[in-house]
Amino acid sequence: MKQGPLAQQIIAAYDGMSAQLQTAARFVLDNPGDVALLSMREQARRAGVQPATMTRLAKYLGLDGYDSVRERYGAAMRDGAIGGFSKRATAQVASQKVKGDKALALDMAHTLSQQIDWLGQPETLDRLTQAADILVLARRVYALGLRASHAAAWHLHYMLTLISEKSALLDGIAQTGADPLAHARPEDVLFVVSVQPYTRMTVELADYAATLGLSIIAVTDSEVSPLAQRSTVSIIVPTGSPSFFHAMTPSVAVAEILGAIIAGRGGDEALSALRQTDGHLAALHTHLDPKQVRRAL
Repeated sequence: MKQGPLAQQIIAAYDGMSAQLQTAARFVLDNPGDVALLSMREQARRAGVQPATMTRLAKYLGLDGYDSVRERYGAAMRDGAIGGFSKRATAQVASQKVKGDKALALDMAHTLSQQIDWLGQPETLDRLTQAADILVLARRVYALGLRASHAAAWHLHYMLTLISEKSALLDGIAQTGADPLAHARPEDVLFVVSVQPYTRMTVELADYAATLGLSIIAVTDSEVSPLAQRSTVSIIVPTGSPSFFHAMTPSVAVAEILGAIIAGRGGDEALSALRQTDGHLAALHTHLDPKQVRRAL
């Protein structure tokens, strides 16, 4: 979903807000369609704050009251500056018509499809190419993603290992995951992934990497997430899901897109590395021979 009309103002003022105002502000940032269409009380309920907090947020931003916030977001939706609500409603209707497990599967499939489409917005594409510019020039890329975010960080790391030796995964047994940073230099980059609830060690290592002078490419879920505020470039991914668990597919998609862009930028050098990788995998019989698969059938 695109940003709402007060997004930049909220981001600029966010650090000075109280914890309750920050909770309300984050809801406004992450749910512009709901701000336009839902009542203030319903928004407060979904945000987990009192309705009065929504009013205080509006006044903190220099507006008369929360009706002024809703009016601005309503106008933005009418003008096409905010989108995505109708798609979500369509997915919900489809899910309600089909009962049981299939309904959940269908709803999740629709949601994930919309989230991948969201990555194609011009602003996100700009950030992806900016991130790729930095990653291509890096001496070394340190990939960090803990718990649910591990898959996205590992995926970029794996793709980079196929075309170069410059990627290091910050993950290891016996609490040695951060040790490769001992050799980090300012010309290196930290590629880091974390979405709410943010992993404490991830944020701490991002802070540490910043003190070493590393550029930080963050894949995260909000403009005001801890990683976004520390990053050189932040790529914001949607994480909403009909499931009990937040969606990680968009984060993995970002890693895959970046890996493809970087490989394409590598030209003949990347092609040579991939030929060497192919030879290595063939020598070790890593993959099943298609002829053997057909014979088995």
